[in-house]
Amino acid sequence: MSAISDDARRRAADPVLFALLNEVAIIEHLARHRLEKVLPDGLRMSHFVVLTHLARMGDGRSPARIARAVQVERPAMTNTIQRLEARGLVLVAADPVDRRVKRVYLTPAGRRLRDQAVAAAIASVAPIARDISDDDVTAALPLLRRLRIALDEARDAEDPVPEV
Repeated sequence: MSAISDDARRRAADPVLFALLNEVAIIEHLARHRLEKVLPDGLRMSHFVVLTHLARMGDGRSPARIARAVQVERPAMTNTIQRLEARGLVLVAADPVDRRVKRVYLTPAGRRLRDQAVAAAIASVAPIARDISDDDVTAALPLLRRLRIALDEARDAEDPVPEV
């Protein structure tokens, strides 16, 4: 029996949910590496993640909530936000109700740079994924979103944080 068929047999023995998570993890690793090569204007991956989070979830998130969402420690998030603010990509302001809480807002320059990074990512991956149709992607998204939501909810149930 060949090594390839032994490998295929071992993969087939993995529980299907693990197989899905493993594929997602491998895709994330490969896509992240490819994206890091094409990020525009000296943007770092950690910066792109924050810009994308704000674009997706909306402005006015606290640094603590952003850190929680992207699974990094608060000091690392504070550093990232300070770097983004120094570049004019985000604005940090006191919460109008509780001045002790800071809120982070995406600036027009931040939104433009994020959009440039998304375009660069698509241009980098599209030729490789040419056999994957928009319909294929559209069909996969609901399952992946349900999985992400379930993982988000589990994280929040296991380690709740105050709404700030």
